[in-house]
Amino acid sequence: MSLRSISIPDILRRNAAAFGDRTAFVCEGTRVTHREHLGRVERLAAGLAQAGVGAGDRVAVLARNALEFADLYGAAAWLGAILLPVNWRLSPSEIAYVLADGAPKLVIVDREDQPGIAALANSLPSVAVYYGLGGEVAPFRPFAELAECSNPPPEPASGGDDGAVIIHTAAVDGRPRGALLSQANLVAAALQMTAAWNLDERDVGLIALPLFHIAGFGLLLGVQLAGGSSLIVPKFEAGVAARLVAAERATIFVEFAPMLGSLLDRAAEAGADLSSLRIVSGLDTPETIARFEAACPAARFWAGYGQSEVSGYVTLSPWRDRPGSAGRATHVNLVAVVDELDRAVPANETGEIVVRGPLVFQGYWRREADNAIVWRNDWHHTGDLGRIDADGYLWYAGRSPAKELIKPGGENVYPVEVERTIREHPAIADVAVIGVPDAQWGEAVKAVCVCRAGTTLTAAALIDFVGGRIARYKKPKHVVFVTALPRSANGLIDRAKVKEDHGRA
Repeated sequence: MSLRSISIPDILRRNAAAFGDRTAFVCEGTRVTHREHLGRVERLAAGLAQAGVGAGDRVAVLARNALEFADLYGAAAWLGAILLPVNWRLSPSEIAYVLADGAPKLVIVDREDQPGIAALANSLPSVAVYYGLGGEVAPFRPFAELAECSNPPPEPASGGDDGAVIIHTAAVDGRPRGALLSQANLVAAALQMTAAWNLDERDVGLIALPLFHIAGFGLLLGVQLAGGSSLIVPKFEAGVAARLVAAERATIFVEFAPMLGSLLDRAAEAGADLSSLRIVSGLDTPETIARFEAACPAARFWAGYGQSEVSGYVTLSPWRDRPGSAGRATHVNLVAVVDELDRAVPANETGEIVVRGPLVFQGYWRREADNAIVWRNDWHHTGDLGRIDADGYLWYAGRSPAKELIKPGGENVYPVEVERTIREHPAIADVAVIGVPDAQWGEAVKAVCVCRAGTTLTAAALIDFVGGRIARYKKPKHVVFVTALPRSANGLIDRAKVKEDHGRA
């Protein structure tokens, strides 16, 4: 325990004392109170300790949203261990890379993913034990061995700046990097969320984004800090979400397009009442935002900017205050825009977005050279471009050339990763991958390809090839074939010219 900091276990103990009989979680028909949740976390912490997990050890989880996932966040923090949530949408080779990079002591896997992880077991020497969430087959042991441990839990670890979770993101060099966040980072992010949205124990959050994503877990922890309750759904299904919002009187929903539009559609079809919602935040179109606020006049859509490396949002404001902006800096951090020499630029001039404050992560896992680059001159350099107007609103302006990024439906897709995979096809001589506008997902992946002499290839065949090697959300939605790619004077692909020529769907 620490005299001058608050940890995630502290929050759970406080909730059990202050809101013990109030609902903490609802998931697939099961209700758990705050007092019951504390007991679940204590038993799981005891089970993990019995399995040999201690401070600093990594515990990987590959699962859809579930009560056990929420318990694991608390139990890992209790021991000072580091949770390693893995994106289940990744391909087997990508999952293998994330697990090898994080080197967990044990892995917890849901039923759907156990066969794939079992096939990787021999290549993961760090993993001592495999546990399954239902339907266990060798080498998986029942998760109940951990969750139902009868040993008394150890005293919670101190928290603070020790690592709490690794979220793999930013495959700038073709491989994802693990962003290490501390309990202090996560609690600071939750505190500013509760302050910005005036959260309290009456609030009910719909947790439809994956809990391996900072936006999903960030909302869950923010609602927990306020003493509220969370509706956990395994994955977003608009009809299910509409019924839950109406039945449980949900007040908060964080989303990526097209989730909100689908929710409004299904609610209208089913006559589901969404009027309890007072806050929706995320990424969406002006048309969908206007439609939401017309359907729920007492609600507001909040625009923001953030990334895993800064524990979630660092700017946040009601969208209608400054339509098109990403809001103003939140309570506990500084946001600035600098030029290529790291000098602050005047209002309304575009530069790189930089951040300072308690939300800045502890660093990329085992990548000290990368940390030195992103943390220069006492700022965290996001690699994103923007401008700040005279009233302090941030206007996002895309990615810097060093960090090209495509965001279909809120996911991060780095062109270099997709290009590397496309180049593995024997018919491909050259390729440039860009993002293009997409009405449904906001942005889509487009590949501009050059085939080797004497070969032919269809767009459909190449899309299937890529989808079989990396996560399917990273595969191109659009493919065009050209005789050559434009190049600059230094011989590199001229991406600006590629975008000029092919930047439409």
